[in-house]
Amino acid sequence: MSMVGRIIIVNDKMQHGYQYILSEQEGCCFDPEFTPELTPKQMLELGVFGGKYMTDCRGEFPPDWFVHAKLCSEKHRSDLNYFGINASQPLSYWRKKGWIYEEDPRGWFQWYCRYYWGRRCPDDARQIGRWKAMVRHVAQLKANCVPGDGTCRRRQRQALLHWAYDSRRI
Repeated sequence: MSMVGRIIIVNDKMQHGYQYILSEQEGCCFDPEFTPELTPKQMLELGVFGGKYMTDCRGEFPPDWFVHAKLCSEKHRSDLNYFGINASQPLSYWRKKGWIYEEDPRGWFQWYCRYYWGRRCPDDARQIGRWKAMVRHVAQLKANCVPGDGTCRRRQRQALLHWAYDSRRI
């Protein structure tokens, strides 16, 4: 069933009454420069952001994204991350750097979830550019780690998972 044209109304801890329209099918019609290796559902199942990131957003996204998600509503837990290490900066850091778009107050992953879900917005090009810039970390893993060695540069690998790069395969 097509969700295109559906209006999503967000009421969570960080947004009240925010609305957007799904203008594309879920997981479809991405900018050709944007080729994430993981879906939001896969990221949540692998373990990202210490399980804390999306705990109050379940009503906004498809329920199946959360069936096997590693989440903890009480606090950030590094043990829930795929590589078992904290690779996050606090939201205050992202705000200070000016990286937060007003419509996505949680940052890049919220933007990505909404983009994947089918929303398109004026911030898309900037966020895709930020995603593309993470390739420098892929290059560092390739230059400094034996392929497939998940113990090499775990923080960098976890950070790449946060940006939808499948660092398990590097």
